[in-house]
Amino acid sequence: MGNLTNYSKIIAGTMTWGSWGKKLSSTKMASLFEHCLSLGITTFDHADIYGDYTNEAHFGNAFLDSKIDRTKAQFISKCGIQMTSGRQNVVKHYQYDKAYIIWSAEQSLKKLHTDYLDVFLLHRPSPLMQPDEIAEAILTLKDSGKIKKFGVSNFTPSQIALLETVIPVAANQIEYSLTANHVMHDGTLDDCIAHHRMAMAWSPLGAYFNENTIRTKRVKKTLTSLIDKYNATEDQLLLAWILKHPSKIFPVVGTTDPKRLAASVAAIQIKLDLQDWFLLLEASNGHEVA
Repeated sequence: MGNLTNYSKIIAGTMTWGSWGKKLSSTKMASLFEHCLSLGITTFDHADIYGDYTNEAHFGNAFLDSKIDRTKAQFISKCGIQMTSGRQNVVKHYQYDKAYIIWSAEQSLKKLHTDYLDVFLLHRPSPLMQPDEIAEAILTLKDSGKIKKFGVSNFTPSQIALLETVIPVAANQIEYSLTANHVMHDGTLDDCIAHHRMAMAWSPLGAYFNENTIRTKRVKKTLTSLIDKYNATEDQLLLAWILKHPSKIFPVVGTTDPKRLAASVAAIQIKLDLQDWFLLLEASNGHEVA
């Protein structure tokens, strides 16, 4: 991946900024954008499908209104998922032919009012993807300066290896949290470390705030015992847990709350003790490690 200092450790996920969530006005979106930058959150994660293909345009208008220097921020976007809402498709599917990939990237550039994407990701692996054709599209985009880095999202190590027969893959954005930690065991995070890929985690807080299960109750009990020790909130400790992993994860934080965004940045400074990390893992898994 090269120099990762270009990207903020906490990435602002924009999925709920528009019609899929808070429905922020252009003015409020611009204000939130500026607030993120003031906190040191300079990297923004998008996908063409967010808001039924409308989010990028709303964010782009807000970016235009903000008058912020493009070089002070990094934009990530994704392509490949074809939905039935927002487009005239009869079935949800994945599309990765050369013409479509290039068209998708150019649409993202147009909507975001930018000349380039810092990172461009394939959103989900398709059983029908052809590495040679994908490589042709990505090289065309790179050669024209429209994307800087190419990566994937939700790909397994073998799927990445397939692509890397023809083109380097700089990043993988995957689901990773205390309550969804399978990528620690299936080789995904090992692959990021071994090949120096940028590892990004979507839904980094996992199911903790969304589900009331035996598992989340166990995690809550353990988290509560650590709050005073670290002078931290539950969400900060959940972020600190994934940040301790040696893959040097970049959490993609979906909140639009200014205070929670600030708290997310503060979580970077929390250094969990080794045994506390394993206490939380044990609480999540429901058993001690072997």
